[in-house]
This record gives sequence, C-alpha cells and structure tokens, in this order.
Amino acid sequence: MTARPAPRLPRLLEALLGAGTDLDLRGVLQHIVDGAAELTGAGRAALVVADPGESGLAGSGLAGSGLAGIRTPGPGPAPGTGPLLRVPIHVGDEEFGELRLTGRPGAAPFTVEDEQLLRVLATQAGVSIGNARLYETARQRERWIEGAAAVTTALLTEEDADDALTTVAERARLLAGASAGVILHPTAEGGMSIVTASSPEDPDGMLGATITPGSPVLEQLLGGEPVFIEDSATDPRMTTHVRHRFGPSMMLPLQAGGRLIGTLALPRRRGGRPYTDLERLLATQFASQAALALVLADARRGRERLAVYEDRDRIARDLHDLVVQRLFATGMMLESTRRRPGAEDIGGLLDRAVDELRATVGEVRTAILALQQPPAGPPTGLRGRVLRETATAAARLGFPPSTHFRGAVDTRVPEPVADRLVTALRRALADAAHRPGATRVGVTVDVTDSGPDGGVRLTVSDDGERPAGEGGGRGTTRVWHHSIRG
Repeated sequence: MTARPAPRLPRLLEALLGAGTDLDLRGVLQHIVDGAAELTGAGRAALVVADPGESGLAGSGLAGSGLAGIRTPGPGPAPGTGPLLRVPIHVGDEEFGELRLTGRPGAAPFTVEDEQLLRVLATQAGVSIGNARLYETARQRERWIEGAAAVTTALLTEEDADDALTTVAERARLLAGASAGVILHPTAEGGMSIVTASSPEDPDGMLGATITPGSPVLEQLLGGEPVFIEDSATDPRMTTHVRHRFGPSMMLPLQAGGRLIGTLALPRRRGGRPYTDLERLLATQFASQAALALVLADARRGRERLAVYEDRDRIARDLHDLVVQRLFATGMMLESTRRRPGAEDIGGLLDRAVDELRATVGEVRTAILALQQPPAGPPTGLRGRVLRETATAAARLGFPPSTHFRGAVDTRVPEPVADRLVTALRRALADAAHRPGATRVGVTVDVTDSGPDGGVRLTVSDDGERPAGEGGGRGTTRVWHHSIRG
C-alpha cells in the first residue's frame, strides 16, 4: 500500500491559508510548491513560470530562470523522469505557469484525488499570486513616487546645476536597479554627450562619451521620445565607446513644458534582467517629474541670482550717490579751509586729511566696480568642494554631516586626486543616505600622513543599519586612500 500524507483536508486548508496570507510573491510561490509536495507525497515539486520576465518575478531574483521554487535540492521535475503530475496555474485569464510533481515513494503513480487536490490548490494559488503581484506593483509605485518627491525636494534646495543633475542620475539609478545613471545633453554638432554619470564604479570614463550625429537613436531622443534597448552592447543604434559595458537600458527624455533639458539613461549590466513594462512606465513618469523639478530649480536659482544682482546694484548706487559724494564734499570743505587766513599752522594736517579722503574715494569706487561684477563661482579648492558635497547630502539625509579636515587639504592634494576623492565621497554619502535609521554621518579628510605613501585619506562613517550581506548590525565606516606623492 502506498504511503500518503494524512489527514489530507487539514493539509489542503493549511496550504491554502499559507498561500493566501503571504503578500510576498516569492513566499507565495514557495507556499504553493511546499503545499503541493505535502499533499501528494511527492519527492520533488516545482512551479515552472510561463514568462518570468512578465510574471512579476523580476524583483525576486527568479526572472529568467523559469523555475519558481523546488521542494528538495536538485533539478526540478521534468517529463520523462518517472510518474509526473502537471497542473496549470492561471491568474485571471493569463496562464502564469505549471505545477510539476514527481518522485512518489516506490515510483507509485499519482491518483485522481491527487490531481483534484492540486487543482483546488492551483485555483487558490492563482488568486494569491494575483494579490501578491498587485501588492508588489503598489510597492514599486510607492518607491518611485517617494523617489520623485525626494528628488524634487533636493533640487529645490541645491545651489549648483551640476549637483542637481547628479541628484537626478543617482536617485534614478538606485530606483531602477541600474548599474549607472547617466544624463546626456545635446551638443552643438547635433549629437548627445554624457555630462553627468552616477555609478558604484568609477564613472569618469563615461563623462564626455558622445552619441555621434546621425545615429538612428538620436532622432527619437532629440524629439523627446523614450528609447528602450534590449542590449546596449549589440544594438546598432548605440555608438558611445562605453556601450560594451551595458545590456538592457532605458533612455528617457527630461522634458518639461516643451523644453528638452536632456536625456536620462539607465543601463543595466550585460546579461542583466530586462526592464518590465511597469518599470518603463514608472521611470518615464519619474523623468517627467525630475525634468519639471530641474526647470523649477533653475528658475529659483535665476530669481536668486537676480535678487543678488539687484541688491548689489542697490548697494553700489548707495555707495556712489551717498558715500562718495559726501566724501568728495568733505574733501572740498577741507581744501577750502586750507585756503583760509590762519590755516598755515595746520596746513600739513589738512593736506594729509585730503589725501586720505581721496584714497578712501578710490577704494570705495573699487568696491563699487566689484559689486557690479557677477558673483564668484563655486569654490574650487578641495575643502570647499567637500563642504559643498556634505551640504548637498544634508538635504537627502535630513541632517548635516559632521566634517573635519586635517592638514593642508587645499595645497597638498593635486586636482586629479581631489576629483577622485570627491567622487568617492559622493558615492559614500549616497550609500549612507539609504541606510535605515542613520542619524549621524561623519566625514574626515586627512593629509597629515607622513608614511611612505604620503597619502590623502577620506573616512566616511554613519550609524545606519547594515544589510545582512555586510554582517548586519549598526554602524558603517568607509575609508578611501590615495597616494599624493610623485
């Protein structure tokens, strides 16, 4: 007599309850596979997905495998490996996949009752999978909406246009799970060039890469149309010298009010999973929101610059109309006094007073000319650049990082090394901003190292939660070091 699990009805109810209460799609599928094996006594059970890329499994790490879950270690059941029971699973009118079971004790065949129980389980599985997919879709939408709101807030608080573009590229890369976030601007020659790149790796090689004029993809990009690419490395429309690094990609117009600001590109690594229709839709909506925020931020900066210019003009007019004229009038009075009878005794003193007034008038006029010039650009020294990065990160963190400098930072660090340090700092601050529970971030730039390397050391620490892959717990410290000796 063939052994079989008993009682079977409670087991069926338990399997139905497990599949119906879990909102995680991966968990739902595992409940279904486990329940199917327990109900039938099968040694192996698997759920083979009809279309992993469109099934909602993209975020579960199962897309592209076709195999949703296996009860026991080893390959999944397939036709020709003994008694096999196959039951389809439908989600609405869509065929989601198929339950496959094999490995009954003693190679016993499956019964009609086994099939009936599995069909009941498969019916409930279709409902549970549909609910889990809806939940995951809602979560994805929520993440992209929150990301767009965070970008808008950051853009409206940042001072520099380059920082604004970096914020858009960085947040979009993280939301899309892309290996890079890239922004391209139209060139005078009719092509498009990468002006901003965000990547966990060194993005310097991407900056300046150009899609040459005449490329088939340009007509769509310059026309403000999104372009979706299956494999950047092999697509003949792609002409940049960095295309061989990437696979699936989205190229989305940054367009607001009929004005094309540029293009946001989100490439994944070669062999990476394709973007789903939902991801394409959400990323396109994000790009539209980001473009509007960029326009508003640019307008805000323009108004602030105008206010500064107007204020400087007012101060210059006041200095000219009031201060200079009064100084000039005072000088005339002193010269008149010097010509009066009896002023010979104090003539030297009056001469010095007149000379001082003339010198003061010259200095005030120099100040007026300086006020009439445009404000100075952003700081170019490493100290100023680091402070600007930490100030930018404060908008995303919700608090300002603590920043310390040791040694002659501005004079000892060469510009190429400073550029790499700022890139490493930007990446570390972005990671810290996405660690749950972070309430403190510390940044230290140290060039006091007197060892043989004579290096500059950047240390970025935070008290956020570490992922399980990094050992869990709280507190993370990242150290970047580079030699500054010839």
